[in-house]
Amino acid sequence: MPDERDQILSRVREALASIKERAALPDYEGELAVMRRLLADRDPVAVFAERLKLLNGETIFGAEALAERLRAGTWAHGYCDPQLWPALQSALQAGFVVESEFDRERVDDYQFGITRAVGAIAETGTIILDDHTTSRRLAALAPWVHIAVVPRNRVFSDLTHAVTAFGDDPNVIWCTGPSRTADVEGILIRGVHGPGVQIALFLD
Repeated sequence: MPDERDQILSRVREALASIKERAALPDYEGELAVMRRLLADRDPVAVFAERLKLLNGETIFGAEALAERLRAGTWAHGYCDPQLWPALQSALQAGFVVESEFDRERVDDYQFGITRAVGAIAETGTIILDDHTTSRRLAALAPWVHIAVVPRNRVFSDLTHAVTAFGDDPNVIWCTGPSRTADVEGILIRGVHGPGVQIALFLD
């Protein structure tokens, strides 16, 4: 018996089958050609950092710089992916309480979460998370501060390059700056549906 997802997709296909003419696709190649020329002679990491800053996100280079930023924000208690902890342990000692297991029963205890990103997109300042790489999805979404460790060789110039590099993980999250939303009066509020502070961390 088909599940609800299959039933919905089947109805969508049936509805589209009767449409004889469809709207033309946007000229993606023309737009991408312009973006690729802009990025051609530049370091994708530098472009990514610029774009993320425009979105009120932050880029940090090195464990010591991260420790300074956390101290400045008075964020002392958090979670760290066990695979990342050896590279960060020496910097996050004095004054910090860092756990390598995320306790769902104490979500409010964690001021920051450090997880691995599968990549990033320079064009949009987007951090990419997936289930294969992110040790604890809740640790990336629940704390006020999310630190995503991005591999330098996985910063893609644009969306199309990023998509073609994905594996078979069906659960991918695009994090383009901190979480933000606005009510009908247009008042922007951060951190309602996710982190209020989004940091991309590049380690040496």
